[in-house]
Amino acid sequence: MTYHPGFANHIATEAVTGALPIGRNSPQRVPFGLYAEQLSGTAFTAPRAENRRSWLYRLRPTANHGAFVPYVGASHLQSAPIDTPPSPNRMRWDPLQLPSDPTDWVDGLVTYGATGDVAAQSGVGVHLYAATKDMDRAFFSSDGELLIVPQQGALAIDTELGRIDVAPLQIALIPRGVRFRVKLPDGQARGYVCENYGSLFRLPDLGPIGANGLANPRDFETPSAWFEDSDAPCDVIQKFQGGLWITTLDHSPFDVVAWHGNLAPCRYDLTRFNTINTVSFDHPDPSIFTVLTSPSETPGTANCDFVIFPPRWMVAEDTFRPPWFHRNVMSEFMGLVTGAYDAKEGGFAPGGASLHNQMNGHGPDQASYEKAVAADLKPHRIADTMAFMFETRHVVRPTAWAMATPTMQLDYDDVWTGFAKAQLPG
Repeated sequence: MTYHPGFANHIATEAVTGALPIGRNSPQRVPFGLYAEQLSGTAFTAPRAENRRSWLYRLRPTANHGAFVPYVGASHLQSAPIDTPPSPNRMRWDPLQLPSDPTDWVDGLVTYGATGDVAAQSGVGVHLYAATKDMDRAFFSSDGELLIVPQQGALAIDTELGRIDVAPLQIALIPRGVRFRVKLPDGQARGYVCENYGSLFRLPDLGPIGANGLANPRDFETPSAWFEDSDAPCDVIQKFQGGLWITTLDHSPFDVVAWHGNLAPCRYDLTRFNTINTVSFDHPDPSIFTVLTSPSETPGTANCDFVIFPPRWMVAEDTFRPPWFHRNVMSEFMGLVTGAYDAKEGGFAPGGASLHNQMNGHGPDQASYEKAVAADLKPHRIADTMAFMFETRHVVRPTAWAMATPTMQLDYDDVWTGFAKAQLPG
């Protein structure tokens, strides 16, 4: 497999020499009798700087399929709006357990919560997955692009536009509508998915940071064209307005021989993130660790930010170094890929998750607080960690499953109950 560097670059790639038309997108006769098809991730009239689309040249047009019928699997996969009442309570879950029966990536998806309204193209869905079997079918979401964060086990993802290998400490971004299947090189896998209903993820502006830093565009990798010429039947599952639908093709859907454009799957290695941190005093806002952002119509207030807390040096003087206590107009869904999170001494395990909704106080637990205020403030490297956050302007409504699962930590509030009252003079 080969990759092209850059984020949302315009790429031209062909798996068979001569398959790409030259000088036009839809000639009267496409080379080799291929079918030209445009995949649009934005409206035709979106500004050029924001317009994302690709032209695909395939063995058969995507329109060549029968009617979709309801699919009864993946019963815990949902989209916003969620009908469970919103809760102000802080929530935390133990890791999602691997299924005992053979389960592929689609049937292994479970929705923990969602924000906004998929019909209004606003908000996100937050899912976790646990799988023990390769997919022998295809899946795509018409509801949003999929940001996949593996936590345990590598994923080999075959997409219409190429093949991606992604492992823990890497992420994959699959555009809305792109069909793909997931194989498990390690036999089992677990991780997180943010389904973005809103504006497409992009790199954040750097502002006073300057021209460089955070996630560098050249570290994102887009696959070269690859195709599968097969006439064996293949099921295709579609997520549409929260419902799941299935149809059966008489051929492989992965038959794109060549493509060009700037809408395509990509991967990114989180260990390449250039962390910006304080070199004087005070803990910076966590927004300084934003990898990707989905803007809203309100400037500076994201539909969703993907924020990471990677290995880094802590050198701040006379400063409480873990994240401070705070209440936030944004809502925060957190996960942990590896190691420990510096604001939680215990209880927050790799593969687990937490939710702190809008304006509800949270911060370091008592053990983390006492350790931090007593620490000798020498330069300290946080080495073994990779936590992340899906941060959104909307309140995250947990699903009924997430509220009832035995993995929910019903004693989570207790981590903040032991703080002594401050003693004023006199």
